[in-house]
Amino acid sequence: MSNTRTSQQVPPDIAEAPAYGLGYARVSTSEQANTSFDDDGFSIQAQREQIARKAADMGVQLDSEDIYIDRGKSARTADRPALQAMLQRIKDDPDIKYVFVHKLDRLARNRQDDVQIGVLLAKHGVRLVSCTENIDDTPSGRLVRGIFADLAEFYSANLSEEAKKGLRKKVEVGGTPGKAPLGYVNDRLKIVELGKNIGIVRVHETYGSIITECFRLYDTGFCTLSDVTKQANDLGLRLPADKRLPERPVTVQHVQRILRNRYYAGSVVYGGVEYKGEHEPLVDEATFERVQALLTARNLNKDKSKKRPHHLK
Repeated sequence: MSNTRTSQQVPPDIAEAPAYGLGYARVSTSEQANTSFDDDGFSIQAQREQIARKAADMGVQLDSEDIYIDRGKSARTADRPALQAMLQRIKDDPDIKYVFVHKLDRLARNRQDDVQIGVLLAKHGVRLVSCTENIDDTPSGRLVRGIFADLAEFYSANLSEEAKKGLRKKVEVGGTPGKAPLGYVNDRLKIVELGKNIGIVRVHETYGSIITECFRLYDTGFCTLSDVTKQANDLGLRLPADKRLPERPVTVQHVQRILRNRYYAGSVVYGGVEYKGEHEPLVDEATFERVQALLTARNLNKDKSKKRPHHLK
């Protein structure tokens, strides 16, 4: 971050201390950060502009490099990289006297984090400025800030509860909450005449049949989990790449989880309740139940202690 200081005229009301500030902007989802060709997206661009305008109106020096940005981060936790970097900057730089945010809920959406951040700012003599809310260091200003923080926490909790209701309703009608398991692909069904874009789950063109074969092989009773795993990898079943690992073969543990997953028999389990899914099953119910019985029997047999009496007893 740039720490270059340039002289400028400072209004009398803040002339007692160097008028240097920092800004903080945030969006909750990665989709919000990808709404334009600019990496910041439209929401963060708007927050940047308001922060810069407010700082200029107050005569506070704030360079563009001094606006800290968290993209796709929820305010329900303070464990955000840019926020933590900004707080550390405040601890290290005694010249920082202001922190600007578009709205208080950009900074925190629960009362505990709001109080902790407020204590840190007060300890270092830093004033928090909202571009859209009238808060100050007077008793009434602190009361308003507390009310806003409580409202933000309520909004966040209520939004989470509404999202859970939506997911519960989705599974009740057979939908899949979140990402479909290996062997399926999340897709979108566009119905132009109705103006709808519906999330659906379809069978993976390669992996679907391999997983069906895994159930068939194990159902014969002649194949171990290791045998099924080797056959699945030979046929080309792979775990998709993620942020930490590249595409890779499945392991015995992965195959066991696949054979135990009722989703492949056409069910969706949510909140401990099983629902009939609208996705295409990869194995029939009878085969799935035989595989469960076989898995359980072999697991019990493996764990069962064996008596080995002496051969002369």
